[in-house]
Amino acid sequence: MILGDGLYNFVKVLYYTLSGLYRHFNYDKTKAEEAITGNSLPDLPSPSYDDQKRTRLFLKDQIPTWIAIVGYLTIAIVSIINLPHIFHQLKWYYVAAIYLAIFVIGAWAGGSNGGVLAGLAACGVMMNVVSIASDLTHDFKTGYMTLASPRSMFVSQVIGTAMGCIITQYVFWLFYNAFDNLGVPGSEYPASYALIF
Repeated sequence: MILGDGLYNFVKVLYYTLSGLYRHFNYDKTKAEEAITGNSLPDLPSPSYDDQKRTRLFLKDQIPTWIAIVGYLTIAIVSIINLPHIFHQLKWYYVAAIYLAIFVIGAWAGGSNGGVLAGLAACGVMMNVVSIASDLTHDFKTGYMTLASPRSMFVSQVIGTAMGCIITQYVFWLFYNAFDNLGVPGSEYPASYALIF
């Protein structure tokens, strides 16, 4: 049942993605051909002055595509190298497959009968990457509405993520050493969210 539902959603998302890309590229070609032949599309209402200003300011300071590609590949390489050392059941090619599949699917149904831990680690990688991308998209929308620079928002997100990677290790180590029963149900810090997983 879960496999069938996952496969259905995978095919559905893939179909909508490919059809959207086809319409996008076909629309641009049709628009260019109509401009040459003299036909025009129906007039659309012009955006307000505020919307024009927001769009102009937001698009003026874009993040170069090469930064996104290099950053994504760097994070993927670091994960491919480090995660198998942390979770021995998670092979490097599983992590590579996750990073290749992130563009197409939004959840990873990984793990085999003996590799539940590897499946949870793979799911954790996928959930974190998709969650951060979703948060950044929401932040960009807020930045667009408040006339903030997308480049400064992206740099702030990178700084915050880097700080989180450094600071959370020390906070975890502090709690781990301070409490003998950390994560035990009924203790002061039962880690109830961990029980769900």
